[in-house]
Order: sequence, then structure tokens, then C-alpha cells
Amino acid sequence: MLRASHSLGVIFFPAYDWSISPTHPEREERLLYTQDQFREEGVFDIEGIGEYRPLVASPEDIARVHFCFPSVEAVTTHSHHISAGGAIRAAGLVLDKERERAFAIVRPPGHHAMRCVHGSRGFCNINIEAIMVEWIRERMGNVRVAIVDTDCHHGDGTQDIYWHDPDTLFISLHQDGRTLYPGTGFPAECGGPKALGRTINIPLPPRTSDAGYLMAVEGIVKPILDHFKPDIIINSAGQDNHYSDPITNMNFTAQGYARLTELLGPHIAVLEGGYAIKGALPYVNLGIALALAGVDYSAVREPDLDPERIREHQSTLDYIKALCDHLPQVYFEPTQREEVEREGRFFVRRRSIFYDTDGITENQIERLRDCPYCPGWLHVESASDRVPKSLGIHVPIQGCDNCVDEADALFRKAQADSSFAHVQLIDRVRKRIRHAR
Repeated sequence: MLRASHSLGVIFFPAYDWSISPTHPEREERLLYTQDQFREEGVFDIEGIGEYRPLVASPEDIARVHFCFPSVEAVTTHSHHISAGGAIRAAGLVLDKERERAFAIVRPPGHHAMRCVHGSRGFCNINIEAIMVEWIRERMGNVRVAIVDTDCHHGDGTQDIYWHDPDTLFISLHQDGRTLYPGTGFPAECGGPKALGRTINIPLPPRTSDAGYLMAVEGIVKPILDHFKPDIIINSAGQDNHYSDPITNMNFTAQGYARLTELLGPHIAVLEGGYAIKGALPYVNLGIALALAGVDYSAVREPDLDPERIREHQSTLDYIKALCDHLPQVYFEPTQREEVEREGRFFVRRRSIFYDTDGITENQIERLRDCPYCPGWLHVESASDRVPKSLGIHVPIQGCDNCVDEADALFRKAQADSSFAHVQLIDRVRKRIRHAR
């Protein structure tokens, strides 16, 4: 009987009753074939691998991360709560040492959801991994976390949420943003002024295959991970780098994904994108699960795989080799690569954000306190086509007493300010979430 070297918990939530639309890539049957594949291959007959039910994330779990305008209920469905609850279940298995590793195969996905949420963008309403990370920190305190996002699309939502957090390392490997949604994820995006070098973007050329992708992991990701020494490693395991994916242009394989997982050694993997529901997902998910468990995955192979047909050009490998030579400097020698606007004691970001799935445009002004003692509290003025100007105030878990007091003072002042339709306070120091209206 096969036995796992690392005990593994697998959490399935296929969300068979939820879709964006009947013909949308993010639809009900997306995980149907994966579930069948796991049964047919006898994954749960391997000693040390077990299947678990997801939990249901509470509104407080979501509001610990997001400013949901006008409310959590208005921008989520029950399936979003269960998908996030699946990730939380995975974290609980690892924290409680019931399993060494966990794989949350859940949907809807989440890595495009930013701090402010007015609707759905990139098929995402709420950020599954961030909700899980802050649930972990609610229990464990400020643990150091590394999130490695291997979805084909840049994880712009996760990047936004942890942009100012020096204790969260976010690394995204993705198809070059000049050729794919959301059009971001370039090396110059390397973290806010209080967390420089904690965001690492690795844009890869279209049609990169196993050799190029794994070169980037070994040459860039691994040295940075080894130096950062996270307490927990999380893999945002998007599977749309696969050569058969219908909405991207990469040439990665199930074997490549399994080797990637083996190299990263994540404690928790959480499914993100991936839309070749028959040709890719059953094999990629199987390869990831076996690699997580430390079981031989060499026999996992797509029926139509032709390695020569999808092999990348030498020029692609040369380009990635140059990335390996230069990108580690973003982490090891961080410098401010983008101009930062200031207003007195605050750093300022002004942005317009398009929610492609729901057709919403949001405009926001974010102000981060330049505090000498902590990463600083921030507040965001946000307005969209759907929601009038609202205010979100966030105190990070590392926040000092002075930042807590200043954030409190603004919250009290904003309660009396009728120009804000909604006001929310997230205070991670005192574990408080407040809504003024």
C-alpha cells in the first residue's frame, strides 16, 4: 500500500450550484473531472491522505481583510463563504498538526480581490488566501507568511492587500502582463514604501514551458524563500499555465506543476484559476496532491502530451536566465522604483480600478501613515458606479499604540461626516471590526 511521506488533507468544494454564467469558464462542472480522477486513481486509498469537508467563513472572517462596500452580504454568495471556509479548514488542519500539508481544491477563486471590494473582478469577489492568512494570524499572532502565486494571471488582489506588510512575502509568477489580464505584475511593483522588496513579480513570456518555468522557480523564488524564512508557505495554485488552457498562452504541464510543488514545499495549496476542465485540471490537481504528499508522481501524464510540440524556444530560456540574474535584487537590494506621492505624514496612492466581471469602475485614494514605529495605519476613500464615496480604515497587526489612536480618532470623526455613505474600521491590533453605517 502506498504511504504518504507528508500527511495531506484534501478539501473539496466544487460549488456545483454556482457559476458566473452558464457558459462562463468559471462554471459548475469545473472541478467535476478532478473529483472523478481522485476517486479513480485511489488518491484517498493512500495511507496518510484524507478528505475533509470545508468550513463556512463568517462575515467577520471576510471583514477582517476587506472593506466590502456596501456590505459583505452585498458582494458575496454562500459559495464564496464556503470557498474561503475551505481554505480556513486547510489552515486549521496544519495549525492543529492533524496534517502536515493541505490542499484546498475550492471555487470560486479569489486572488484578484483587493482590499476594497465593490463587486467581482477577474472572477473573484473575496480573497480566499488573504482571509485564510488573517484567520491564521487571529489565532497565532503575526506569523511570517510567504504566498507564492503560480496562477497564469498576476495576483494583483493579493499584492494589493499585502502591499504595505513587511511580514508577508508575496511572489507572483505569471504570463507577462503586456499579453494577459490584468495587465500588471512588473518587477517595478515591489511593495509599498514601508515594505519594499516584499512583493516580487516574475513576468514570463507566453509559451514558457517546464524548463523555463522551473528555471525561474529555482533561480529566483527559492533563494528568496530560503532567505525570508517564512513560518508558513502558501501556494496560490492557479493551473491556467497549462498548455491546453483556453484563456491563456503558456505551455506548462502536469509534471511541471508537480515538480514546482515539490520545489516550493508549501504547507497549504489553494486552487485559483485553470479552465481546461478535462484536459488539464484532473492531471494537474493529481500531480500537485501527490507532490504535496511526497508520493511518486512520475506516472501522471496528460493523454495528449507532446513535449516537443510545446517546448519553449531558446530565446525564451535566455530571457528567463536574464530575469534570474537580475530579479533577486528586488528582494535583496530593495529600492523605491516608482515615485511615491506624499501629503504631510502620509504616503498617497490614487487609483482607478476596473471590475471586469461586473463592469464597475472604482476610484480610490489611499493614504498610509509614515510611522517611525510600525508599518503605519491606512485609510482609503473609495467610490464606484454602484456605491457612493465610502471610507475604510485599517490598522495592521504590527500597529503601534499611536497608530491605533489616530485610526480611532478618524473613525469617530467619519461617523459624523455625512459625505461618507459607509465607514469601516479594521483594527488588527485590538481585533476589532466596526461599521458606522
